[in-house]
Amino acid sequence: MTTTDEGGGVLTLFDAVTLFVGAGFEALGVATIVVGTVIAGVRSLKTMFRTANQSAYKLFRQEVGRAILLGLEFLVAGDIIRTIVIAPTLRNVAVLGIIVLTRIVLSIALQVELEGHWPWRRQNRHCHEMQPKSEFDQ
Repeated sequence: MTTTDEGGGVLTLFDAVTLFVGAGFEALGVATIVVGTVIAGVRSLKTMFRTANQSAYKLFRQEVGRAILLGLEFLVAGDIIRTIVIAPTLRNVAVLGIIVLTRIVLSIALQVELEGHWPWRRQNRHCHEMQPKSEFDQ
């Protein structure tokens, strides 16, 4: 079974299914961000009415940030599927690379904002406390 794409080229059934799957991942990414933001808003409103401090705002920012991070993962997956499988030209791969790099920078920036440290600086407190400090840790 074949069909034509927007440019008049012929798509196989595999290509059409792959385009559909890639678009599905992108839709899932957008839905994740939207639903996560709505849930974060509801939770922060509940917190705001229960307490009279800034914890509602902090909760909202953290949950929206997590929703954006997860949504970005789905968006990147959709871009990779559609670009690499359907049209792996040098130009499309370069554009995909720029998009992925931009989203990686956004993801790292959001993670630093949420957790207060670089992603690669995570440490298990219990393991770190039990280990003797070396001359490099001081």
